[in-house]
Amino acid sequence: MRSGQGAYFDREESMVTAAGVHDIPHVLETIAQRYVGQHPPHGPVFRVTRENPIRKLPNHLYDMSARSLFAGMEEGQHVYAWAKLWAEEDHAFMFHLRCFGPVRLYHNGVRRFGSAPEETCAKEDEAQPIKLKLELRQGWNHFVLELGMDAEGRSGAQFGTGSRKNKPLHFLAPSEERDGEEGWLYTKPVAASLAGIPAGSMTESATGVQWLPAMGGKPHADDLAALYKTVADAAPGSFAFAWTAVNNASARRVRVRLTGTANGPLHYQWQDRENVAAYEAGAFAIELDAAPGLGDLIFRCVNGPNGWGFKLDAVEAVGAVGAVGGNQAARGSLEVGGADVKLASPRRVAGWNGSWLHLGPFGPDAEATDARAYLAMDTAAADNGKTFYWTIGEPGGYVRPFLENELFGRWNYPLGVTLFGLLESSCLLERGDLAEYVARHVEFATAMYEYSLWDRERFGAAGLNNQLSDIDSLDDCGSFGALAILAGERVRPLRGLRRVSDDIAKYVMDVQDRMADGALYRRIGVSPSMHNTMWCDDMYMSVPFLCRYAALTGDSRYVDEAARQLLLYRSYLYMPEQRIMSHVFDVSRMEQSRTAWGRGNGWVFFSLATLLGALPKEHARHAPILAFYRELAEGYRWLQGENGLWHQVLTDPESYEEASCTSMFMYGFALGVRHGWLENPEPYAAAAQAGWRGLCERAIDRRGNLYGVCKGSSWSYQHAYYKHELGWNLNDTHGIGITLLAGIETYRMLQMLQPGPVAESARA
Repeated sequence: MRSGQGAYFDREESMVTAAGVHDIPHVLETIAQRYVGQHPPHGPVFRVTRENPIRKLPNHLYDMSARSLFAGMEEGQHVYAWAKLWAEEDHAFMFHLRCFGPVRLYHNGVRRFGSAPEETCAKEDEAQPIKLKLELRQGWNHFVLELGMDAEGRSGAQFGTGSRKNKPLHFLAPSEERDGEEGWLYTKPVAASLAGIPAGSMTESATGVQWLPAMGGKPHADDLAALYKTVADAAPGSFAFAWTAVNNASARRVRVRLTGTANGPLHYQWQDRENVAAYEAGAFAIELDAAPGLGDLIFRCVNGPNGWGFKLDAVEAVGAVGAVGGNQAARGSLEVGGADVKLASPRRVAGWNGSWLHLGPFGPDAEATDARAYLAMDTAAADNGKTFYWTIGEPGGYVRPFLENELFGRWNYPLGVTLFGLLESSCLLERGDLAEYVARHVEFATAMYEYSLWDRERFGAAGLNNQLSDIDSLDDCGSFGALAILAGERVRPLRGLRRVSDDIAKYVMDVQDRMADGALYRRIGVSPSMHNTMWCDDMYMSVPFLCRYAALTGDSRYVDEAARQLLLYRSYLYMPEQRIMSHVFDVSRMEQSRTAWGRGNGWVFFSLATLLGALPKEHARHAPILAFYRELAEGYRWLQGENGLWHQVLTDPESYEEASCTSMFMYGFALGVRHGWLENPEPYAAAAQAGWRGLCERAIDRRGNLYGVCKGSSWSYQHAYYKHELGWNLNDTHGIGITLLAGIETYRMLQMLQPGPVAESARA
């Protein structure tokens, strides 16, 4: 069989030249370390978001159609909206724009779009998005929309990402005064055009117009009166938390005194202990033993007869405690001044220069008197039907977490397989740090799941967990959900995991659209071309999760459903004359696309292997599923290329050698050899070994980079789409994890096939 192309790099750069193919653990460790090193476990970025009529929609477009933006506007006037967006590198990106009136769009000061009358839609829900591909430059990109009003009184627009699931972009306030805030700035209706369209960061005054929303004044701890003045149920006895940090900039422990006036009962927590600063309104003074660095100080302020909050008069270091490295707790003679100790924000909140964060108000009978439950900032507080989160010391100023890592902490289906590969690698390599990396990634999402649901409801679209908080497809939940359950079993209990797992199971069983016979399908896809289709990919988006949820709950109904779905998909998508799967079944036309896409077939084979590992042999569907596995295994084996790799279009050796489907077929073969699923295992063991050699020679370089992984796909009736339009990416997460898994299972297979005691351990 002809290969159709050369290798992705010179053989001298290949993994086989650097390390050979026989030391599989070394290759796996190189790939895993490269991945973790490039995606460190950074937490979320906390940003200020202000009350703003420009609101983000669930589709992650910013809605600029609020009537308050155009109050009193006349024809010939304009409203300007201004924001910025960061780009890691120069690249083209597709944006969506809906026009409800005259619109001009400027990017970095240059006009990129001006609407025509026929591009204006009277009804917002009928407006089809205009797709604008813009060339983003590395660094900050500034966007300005000029929104006019036509003769019919129409105005407004919606603008934002064209990829709400994979690229849920959030725009930031662009002026120097608001550096770090999330959201857009806007003007009142103005008659004159801007003297110059902002093309970069500058002060608001330099633009010649006033920008909204308005910023508050200098914050103080006693802003609680203003902060909660609009809360109708802030009854006497209600309370709120005010959180700051004592920053001891000296080199030793010091005694810090805070003095001020309380408006009502005032408690404080320091070093995990709660104390009373004031039992009633009046002056107070407290002293703290502060180690070098930051220490959390939390006041619990009760709404008394004189109102909320307190006023600090002084924060000062009054002496040293002990000596550096010593244990004696006596006053020392260290000279300390006001510059050594000050209050600082307890967490970095971009767009906020104050020292205090606030949480509340809780009702008089609330049990949440310990603020430590909220200091991780991964949950929203709830009290008597109300839900709220941390705010800054200004009315209408909210703190929100945003996920700005490219990969770590994200929840999507290819990362489910990537982390699965890392988790299995941690076992083989005895690398607990890799397992903990996986656990931290998963828990980043599961611990903040409930918060993200609230954030989406409160602000229109969540700043993180955008797929998990807005599940509308199997892609959104099944693959990563299966890995999350496994991580919770293998590594440690993960906060929020059970709630997440239960909600995914409910979605798969009760919400996802089904054919009349119960087969899962996509009635509504992410684009109109995907409506009313069934994809073989969805086997992996459902079957492994159902198997693992069955094990988690002890409820066999879920593995029964996994087996039923797999055989239903066989009835729609299997092409028996070729012994492979059609990528898509077009429900509208009730026919197969008959396209032999490599990774789509790989997902099916991967899912079959997972199901056979979970399905009892006495199960009623075990025999037909095993027979189906053997049919596909034979079909795939005959399509292996001369270099050991399979091709992007399985039946076209002129299409490129594709790493992810190669890895999936290897994985399924190796498991079949180990577990005795194959009646004649020798050819499949040889195919897995040839695949590993091909990967190390032609797709994995000496640094652990992975080449030749097909990017995320749409679908077509034409093989040419997969061959020519659906290219490959470097280090794509659709392939990294499954390549690790293929290497692991090939290694275990080889260990089993070797005589001696090691064979028994390999069967485990």
